[in-house]
Amino acid sequence: MSAKKTPQKIKYSPPSDTQKVVRRGRGTGRVTITDVARAANVSPMTVSRALTSPALVQQKSRDKITAVIQKLGYVPNQAASTLASAKSRVIGVIVPSLTNAVFIDTLSGIRDCLSQAGYHFLIGESSYSPDKERELIATYMAHAPDGFLLTGIEQQESLRMQLASNNIPAVRMYDLSKNSNDLTVGFSQVKAGYSVARHFIERGYKRPAFIAAQLDPRAMKRREGFRKGLVEAGLDPSAEVLLPVPSTIELGAQLLAKILEQTPDCDAVFCCNDDLALGVLFECQRRGIAVPTQMAIAGFNDLPWAAQSNPAITTIVTPRYDIGYIAAELLLKTLKGQPIEKSRIDLGFELAIRAST
Repeated sequence: MSAKKTPQKIKYSPPSDTQKVVRRGRGTGRVTITDVARAANVSPMTVSRALTSPALVQQKSRDKITAVIQKLGYVPNQAASTLASAKSRVIGVIVPSLTNAVFIDTLSGIRDCLSQAGYHFLIGESSYSPDKERELIATYMAHAPDGFLLTGIEQQESLRMQLASNNIPAVRMYDLSKNSNDLTVGFSQVKAGYSVARHFIERGYKRPAFIAAQLDPRAMKRREGFRKGLVEAGLDPSAEVLLPVPSTIELGAQLLAKILEQTPDCDAVFCCNDDLALGVLFECQRRGIAVPTQMAIAGFNDLPWAAQSNPAITTIVTPRYDIGYIAAELLLKTLKGQPIEKSRIDLGFELAIRAST
């Protein structure tokens, strides 16, 4: 008969307080606010207050809750928070380009303003397409944003009605609307173009031209103002090349070549942005055209290198950062129900006169 086996002894270690109370959310596998409350030995309401209004919770309890959250890897459920408070604290932001330094500066202003108020934002790139902008807004509305910051004032009427019917406020940037119901922060694109024309005329140039790419509504308004200035002075505004393609330095050089083919006596070029202006400058240097004695060059936006080129490029200085910051500030005032002194905030622009003119 075989010897009787001794039962194997298994050492049992009781779970820690945190391990005992964690029961994952049913069906999701996620740690819930109730799990955190059990582990911290407080009520779910106390955990919620520690996350949303920490000043209402004693420091000792906050420290304990923070430690538990870090240990369990708890991530607050934004959707649930939105349902409970009717506020997502998220803003939708749509800009035409995420590679254009102009809009990067604006996004920095938006970030700095919203972060101070405890808001986050979703960034969308419309690629200068109204249809894509509409699709992005429809997608972001599924996240119940509190409001939108949009670029330009030319949104489709159906989009305006959609935002209004859902009671979602929007602030439009970079242009100024004549509609008193619109909240807009920017400057007059038309006046900016006009100021460049007046500058060329005052410097004695007789055959100015205009070149543009992308052809978004704001660029076309600069053209409108530029042409107005030339016509008022009795000059011919017909020298121009407009291409609906992305703007590049290389394209600036190509557009100057086209202008010189069409208008050999051209003596000044207003470029709808600084990228094109730099390309024009390079092409002048390749062709041995003296700047500014034979050809004046003006750009738009005052990107950082415009003042460092040789010669430095005359350009319109735009308040890109301030547009983002003040637009976000205006939207937050609207969300808080605070009185709006101005629905149309004109930040103006400056003409930086440099060696290229």
